[in-house]
Amino acid sequence: MEIIDFKTKLWIGDYALAKLQDLHNKHVFVVTDPFLKDNGINKQIEEYLKNSECELFTDIVPDPPIDRIVSGIQKMAEFHADTIIAVGGGSAIDAAKAMKFFGERAGDIKIEKFFAVPTTSGTGSEVTNFSILTIPSTETKVPLITDEIQPDIAILDTDLVMSVPSQVTADTGLDVLTHAIESYVSSNTNEIANVLSEKAVNLVFKYLEKAYKNGDDREARSKMHLASCLAGMAFNLTSLGINHGIAHAAGARLHVPHGRINAILLPEVIAFNASLDDYDAFDNETAKKYMYLANCIGEGTTTNSRIGTQSLIRQIKRLRQKLNEPATLTEYGLTKETVQENKQAICEGALNDQCTATNPKKVTFADVTDILAKII
Repeated sequence: MEIIDFKTKLWIGDYALAKLQDLHNKHVFVVTDPFLKDNGINKQIEEYLKNSECELFTDIVPDPPIDRIVSGIQKMAEFHADTIIAVGGGSAIDAAKAMKFFGERAGDIKIEKFFAVPTTSGTGSEVTNFSILTIPSTETKVPLITDEIQPDIAILDTDLVMSVPSQVTADTGLDVLTHAIESYVSSNTNEIANVLSEKAVNLVFKYLEKAYKNGDDREARSKMHLASCLAGMAFNLTSLGINHGIAHAAGARLHVPHGRINAILLPEVIAFNASLDDYDAFDNETAKKYMYLANCIGEGTTTNSRIGTQSLIRQIKRLRQKLNEPATLTEYGLTKETVQENKQAICEGALNDQCTATNPKKVTFADVTDILAKII
């Protein structure tokens, strides 16, 4: 028996943000990226919240560290917040989730409604019970996974992503692709999540390059925003795999943008999971899933799982190249020495990451070492 529960209500489409006008007599704590502080989005939100008290918290940085979470909790408690609106990319939404969780655990805060308003199309954090936090002292990223941080309402308004820079569009879009593919082959997968992943993969290959090349393409922006949400819904049901396990560990140590490190890893992780280079250990069942995704994209069809897996890898590399994304860590700008110095910690972190537990293939220290060697 399986229980499928989507806890987050979606407000989707043009002017979806305007529905915030329905809030009255609330103490609304808005957690947002600092560069959004004075732009039109936050001014809009403040206007929509004119019937409530509003406090803006902008002390957010990429990969939110614990000290920023503590600062936010203190501000929330002082303001007597009863509503949270997280506005921004994954860092702002993840930070707000952690503030809610630890603030309520401390007993000083009780949040009635939690809104997530993504301004990038990538993390899917608006519909997940995941939050990724950084511990600077150990240079590690720690997933916080609990239904207590699931947003009540996600607002997907296309206007909010129209001005995202091209490289951020590429990075976040490839994160969407990684979410969908890892969810699809997760050891905890199910048919509902599969349908969501298939649609997300199809949308990424159809619209990501368009959104990257022409940020004014409203249809492409809208479809990528939807793809991000669908992929988030999928992996919230299934979790992810070693791609994200390594990405969390390597991202914390090497400071590579999350979507970019995922894209560098993805072809090698697919080959690893299917044991593509080992005829004796070839995993036909996992390869069949990769084959089906390759067929969904539309570049011909095949019933040969090995050929299908190779096709998927080829199409991912082609898309990555079109988006001017690096194929290796050295191409990104790191030295081999830097990667080697951090190899031990990255491998240990990846194996201990909660996402790795649902990888379709058991992963060893030596496996992670081999994958790292291939992306240097």
